[in-house]
Amino acid sequence: MSLKDRITDDMKAAMRARDADRLLTIRLLLAACKQREVDERIVLDDAAVVAIVDKLIKQRKDSVSAFSAGGRPDLAAKEAAEIGVLQAYLPQRLSAEQIGADVSTIVAELATELGRAAGPGDMGRVMAAAKARFAGQAEMALVSAAVKQALTG
Repeated sequence: MSLKDRITDDMKAAMRARDADRLLTIRLLLAACKQREVDERIVLDDAAVVAIVDKLIKQRKDSVSAFSAGGRPDLAAKEAAEIGVLQAYLPQRLSAEQIGADVSTIVAELATELGRAAGPGDMGRVMAAAKARFAGQAEMALVSAAVKQALTG
């Protein structure tokens, strides 16, 4: 069963359970998936759906911080609840230690390829390789921090 099919089944279950908040979030996710399919004339695979879920979670996290700063804890709580629903569709995330070890490997491979030590100027190259390796498995903010630390330390 594909991730998109699982999301559709969860939407049906939320309808039956009359769980309006969960249903709204799942419909939002399915609408984002459908929009991308229509715009790009493609059928999304699981990796593309995970990328959409990541994007929606990032938007919700930004909203939570904005609502909290604006003194709207009710809206911040609603966004946090949506994050909880969306996180159910993400695969198991890598730990910070695993990310750091993999980034160190990427930096070593790049240094070998370049014939010199990788430095802060190579951040773009390392991030491109890291983004390909960690797609859907890690939060890119953690990956970026690990890359900065590996290149400067």
